[in-house]
Amino acid sequence: MSGKTGKLFIVAGPSGVGKGTVLKKFLEHNDNLIYSISTTTRKPREGEVEGVNYFYVSREKFEQMIEEDAFLEWAEYSGNLYGTSKKYVTKKLNEGYDIILEIEVQGVKKIMKKNLDAVSIFIMPPSQEVLEERLRGRKTESEEAVQKRLSAAKEEMKNAHLFKYQIKNITVEQAFGELQSVYESEKN
Repeated sequence: MSGKTGKLFIVAGPSGVGKGTVLKKFLEHNDNLIYSISTTTRKPREGEVEGVNYFYVSREKFEQMIEEDAFLEWAEYSGNLYGTSKKYVTKKLNEGYDIILEIEVQGVKKIMKKNLDAVSIFIMPPSQEVLEERLRGRKTESEEAVQKRLSAAKEEMKNAHLFKYQIKNITVEQAFGELQSVYESEKN
C-alpha cells in the first residue's frame, strides 16, 4: 500500500433496506476498499460463512470482549449483539485500505461520539411498504421477528438526519451510483 492512511466509511439503515446488495456491488467496483466483518451472537443464516459474513461467537464470549474493550462499537439489535473489532479496523486503515462498516444506528452514534474521522451514510427504503415487502421476501424470520424489525426500522429512520449522506435505495443501480459518487467525492 501507499503508506497513506485509509478512510473509514460507515453505512447504516434499517434491516431489509438492501444495504448488503448495494454494498456487494460497491465492493466489486473498488479494489482498495475492505468490508469490515462484524462479530455477532446471532446464529448464521443459511449460506452465511464464518469469517466471511460475520464472526459468530457466544453471548458469553462477546460480553468478555466488551470487558476487554475489543470493540470500536457494539450494539444490541433484535436480541443479538453486534460489534466491530478495533484491532482489525485500525490495522487495515494503517495499511492504507479504506474500510466500510455496515452497522446499526446505535453503533454509528457511538463512533460519532468518539470523533473518529468517518464518513457516515444512511441507506433508506423508498417507503415503509417496500421495506416490509423486502423483509417478508427474505422468508428467514418469524412474524414476530419481522414485526420487531419493522418497529426498529421506524426508530432508525428518525436518525437519518444525523448522517452526512442519505441514499434512498429505489434500485440497486441508482443506490450504487449515489454511493460511488459519495466515495469518490470523499476520497478527493
